[in-house]
Amino acid sequence: MALQKYMKFGFALPVCLAACAQSPESIQPSYVSPSEYSGWSCTAMRAEAGRVNDALATASKQQSNARSGDVAGVILLGLPVSSLSGANVAPEVARLKGHKEVIERTMNQQNC
Repeated sequence: MALQKYMKFGFALPVCLAACAQSPESIQPSYVSPSEYSGWSCTAMRAEAGRVNDALATASKQQSNARSGDVAGVILLGLPVSSLSGANVAPEVARLKGHKEVIERTMNQQNC
């Protein structure tokens, strides 16, 4: 009987961990239209790149914390508590990654 209990837990744990917040590294960038930065000067794009990089670093740290909280919550309570509480900021990380890619691509095209 005890073996069955552990087997159920062993199966449930990976399923619950799959519900956890993603690591920031595994989040794919969202699509951002290149036209959003057309006409921007190199100076303006460099400033925006700095702002986006800072915001991405902050959001990535929040997402890492959410993931850690989810893993701990699943292990201790069986629930991804950070994701349930709204701490998961994966959409923001994806949005910022998309902006970063487009800014970098546009800067390269304009030889900034």
